[in-house]
Amino acid sequence: MNQVLSISVLDGRYKRHTSVLSDIFSEFGLIKHRIEIEIKWFIFLMEELEFGNLSDEDRLYLNKIIENFSADDAQKIKDIEKVTNHDVKACEYFLKEKFDNGSKNLSDLKEWIHFACTSEDINNTSYCLMIKRGREKALELFNQILDLVENLGIKFKSEPMMSRTHGQPATPTTMGKELINFAWRIREELETLKNLPVQGKMNGATGNFNAHISAFPDIDWAKASENFIKKYLGAEPLFYTTQINPYSYIAKNLHSISRLCSISIDLARDMWGYISLGYFKQKIKEGEVGSSTMPHKVNPIDFENSEGNFGLCSAMAEHIGSKLLISRFQRDLSDSTVLRNIGAVFGYLFIGGNSILKGLSKVELNSEALKKDLEENLELLAEPVQTVMRAFGEKDPYEKMKKLTRGHRITRKELDTFIDSLENLPQNEKERLKKLTPQTYTGAAETLVDKYIKTYL
Repeated sequence: MNQVLSISVLDGRYKRHTSVLSDIFSEFGLIKHRIEIEIKWFIFLMEELEFGNLSDEDRLYLNKIIENFSADDAQKIKDIEKVTNHDVKACEYFLKEKFDNGSKNLSDLKEWIHFACTSEDINNTSYCLMIKRGREKALELFNQILDLVENLGIKFKSEPMMSRTHGQPATPTTMGKELINFAWRIREELETLKNLPVQGKMNGATGNFNAHISAFPDIDWAKASENFIKKYLGAEPLFYTTQINPYSYIAKNLHSISRLCSISIDLARDMWGYISLGYFKQKIKEGEVGSSTMPHKVNPIDFENSEGNFGLCSAMAEHIGSKLLISRFQRDLSDSTVLRNIGAVFGYLFIGGNSILKGLSKVELNSEALKKDLEENLELLAEPVQTVMRAFGEKDPYEKMKKLTRGHRITRKELDTFIDSLENLPQNEKERLKKLTPQTYTGAAETLVDKYIKTYL
């Protein structure tokens, strides 16, 4: 019933698709990441800057706080927040209590928790880890999609198909080559997304290490911050910030996700179209219905669902990515409420991704439908015939073929008669053209699939 009462489909109807993201982007996930950052910063101060000594038991205890962090722990922090009216300060107080329940040494060192930090030092690095981990999950999902598209492309590399430009019959290709086109585009964007930076700042209230230097003026705090972010978070350090992270890296990641959505929508629409044309059939599942009144229907709903959710993902990613680059003076809170919706971007990405994955796994090629379209559109050979005519100096080749073929279908006999009437073509070229069919006029389509296989697989 909890799902039925959800306002958002992310935690309601489509929870099965988004539950994998819950530990990362939920309120629990954000709080857990804050606790992780606070503890790692504390350990860094003790061990790297030598502000205190930790025993092996202390380190184990601290790591267990992160590893065993539970929904009950998160609720305790939320209860503290009701008093403090400050979410990050509530995390600090929670940890101080945890330290008091640990060794005497940890209890004595508890005031080093959150040392010299502004809340945004904790928040921006938390989101840094959240995006890094969410991105890893997204790459896993889309690599599954990529594998499936590649496998279908290889499987159908030799299946000739009439292409459509402007929706009209056009130069033949193969179904495999068209799917490999999408594989290459997905692969390119995944490579871009994988290599984009995640960046964090740990430099105080306005980015100048003011509090740090006031306490320890002899420490190179910029270097210390760099070491912490690289070594403890596996991220890139930022040095030029206000109180908040400038979020350029988030914008880059979200804009890449938006492009990935657009590519995926293009694939979903083409698959929808091929199903509509009868090029693909969909596997039937016992018990499913396609219409409340038309029993015969098998609708391409997975591709439709993916298109809708990829659209939502892209729209949110574009808005958040653009908005986060803007902040009044050294900070305002408009970024905070927007950042909390990054999980929704990944949520819609996963709904769309799982839908298109399901749709692709259900299709079966209808070779007869592809063959029928090719056989009924002999005028597709107007292109190669007029091109060969040009090569051998025939007069007005394009115009002659246009007169013969534009706007109506021709027969094999009509085409062969036309070819025989050409004056400059050698007989062997005429015979070669007369043997050409739309099914065999696929150019380098198969070779290009082989090239993709050799390059990437």
